Amino acid sequence: MTEGIDKSKINRREFLKRSGSLAAGAAVLGSIAPVVYAGEDNTIRLALIGCGGRGSGAVGDGLSVPDSGPVELYAMADLDRKRMDSKQKALQKKFGDRANVSEECKFIGFDAYRRAIDILKPGDVAMCTTRAYIRPVHVEYAIKKGINVFMEKPFAPDPGGLHRMLELYEVAKKNNIKVAAGLQCRHSPARQALISKIRDGEMGEIPLIRANRMAGRRWLSDQGEKSNDLVSQLAFGKIHLLYVGSGHMVDNLIHQIDECCWIKDGWPVSAVGMGGREPRSQDHGQNVDTYAMEFTYKDGTKAFCGFRRMNKARSEFATFIHGTKCAAQFSGRTHAATVHMFKDQRIEKDNISWTPTKDAYRPWQYEWNEFVKSIREDRPHNEIKRAVYSDYASLMGRAACHTGQMVTWDQIMDSRFQFCDHLDDLDYDSEPPVKADAEGWFPVPIGGQWKEV
Repeated sequence: MTEGIDKSKINRREFLKRSGSLAAGAAVLGSIAPVVYAGEDNTIRLALIGCGGRGSGAVGDGLSVPDSGPVELYAMADLDRKRMDSKQKALQKKFGDRANVSEECKFIGFDAYRRAIDILKPGDVAMCTTRAYIRPVHVEYAIKKGINVFMEKPFAPDPGGLHRMLELYEVAKKNNIKVAAGLQCRHSPARQALISKIRDGEMGEIPLIRANRMAGRRWLSDQGEKSNDLVSQLAFGKIHLLYVGSGHMVDNLIHQIDECCWIKDGWPVSAVGMGGREPRSQDHGQNVDTYAMEFTYKDGTKAFCGFRRMNKARSEFATFIHGTKCAAQFSGRTHAATVHMFKDQRIEKDNISWTPTKDAYRPWQYEWNEFVKSIREDRPHNEIKRAVYSDYASLMGRAACHTGQMVTWDQIMDSRFQFCDHLDDLDYDSEPPVKADAEGWFPVPIGGQWKEV
């Protein structure tokens, strides 16, 4: 071994080799033994897979859990060495040695996720924080290895990917693997307090929910010679190419669609919608600028969800509830726990009848506080099913807007449609699953021609 390598890391590798963990795919779904937190010390080690802003932000939350025992960033994986080093340097500046990842634990390439996960042990966490295109592959590999998972949203860009994710729910449950999903608002005590009031009937029946996220324009320019290079697409296509990150509506509005489903304590049975682009749009990507969705629940009640990217237009980032007794606000800008009940249906500051105790932490921090506690105390913690279901609802809305047709829950659940059918074999030379034309324009949804279910 190289002189100066931490002996504890050598021991972990030797243990993993003896147990066969370094052999990719050695475990098969459902056959691994149940695991609990059991390490040579009580440190929870994080492997950051996808070193963008969301991933490094989640690491910061993981390292900021109060009174949790030791947590450290132990491994990193990405396609871009420069990005990895930049994020690691910033994290180390803030968190010191707890983010001092050794060079031997930094991995580059399409197989980097395997190498990062392979050096973890039961009780550690694989942080699957790339864009949605590859999430099912990464999460599946970690769960096969018996490693806990934190997975960012969205969870797959298409129904086929979500089906693959959903199969992992029972596997993780059976084998006591903890899985946290990046729909952090469910962990807000202020929102939970309002949910309790709703369940107790204080708002009456809930026939209507309104959830909107409207902000400024974000068009994709002509990418020139980079347009049809896979690695370049993964960088510039984060919100602009549907196969990479689900598109900008799902990537953002999934949080509020999840809130609607939480409020209704169920999943929509159907969705209809409208979508369109600004006149003379110069967006070379695949999104439309405006999404207006009507979700219908089993009892016939509605959630209206809107997403718009337009300059010099009204902005809104909030979820409102209209009960038969009164209205309420459920969330506010940038997922703030802006929670109030009102005396009647008027959403006005001078009409507030109740406000819960203010949240002590941001919702992302609450999410990690509970996740780490579940690992420490060996509590059940498996958010796969409800997270994937919320993503299914989001894809229903997207498909309804893109196709101009009603999309039902049964249709989206039965679909195996995928934008990319060779996820497990991607490498630097792979053909991208979508290509721009000679002028740099990517294909866009056209009613009667478009398919994504």
